[in-house]
Amino acid sequence: MSANKVISVSTTMKEGCQVHADIRGHKVTIDQPKQAGGTDEGPTPLEFFLFSLAGCIASIARIAATQQKIEMRSIDIDVDGAMNPAGLLGKPTEDRVGFQTITVSAKIDADLSEEEKQAFFEAVCHRCPLDDNIALETKVTHSLV
Repeated sequence: MSANKVISVSTTMKEGCQVHADIRGHKVTIDQPKQAGGTDEGPTPLEFFLFSLAGCIASIARIAATQQKIEMRSIDIDVDGAMNPAGLLGKPTEDRVGFQTITVSAKIDADLSEEEKQAFFEAVCHRCPLDDNIALETKVTHSLV
């Protein structure tokens, strides 16, 4: 049995809509747009979520390219999440609260054929922990401390 690695993030929210964290010395802020009561000082949690997915896939692509000795000059990843916001706003809905679909598309600049790029991209996505967490059920527990 291998050891499990735990990645932790601690956040704080005072007045207003900003959520702050210091992640390994990187100060990050989540906020809401002004029309939602925020000050627009940072991305929303949903935007950070989609950004995290793109960032994870890109990071795994760099690792895989290095391992496979592929000169990947760049990778551009677009992530679109479609959702019905009614549930998060407390309105009745038959839809789930989260994203109903997430679409990830990439443009890879490397000396690979289109078929090789597609196979590489699919393999990278299968190695991405965030892609795995979204595609498969992950137990989430909630508690007050």
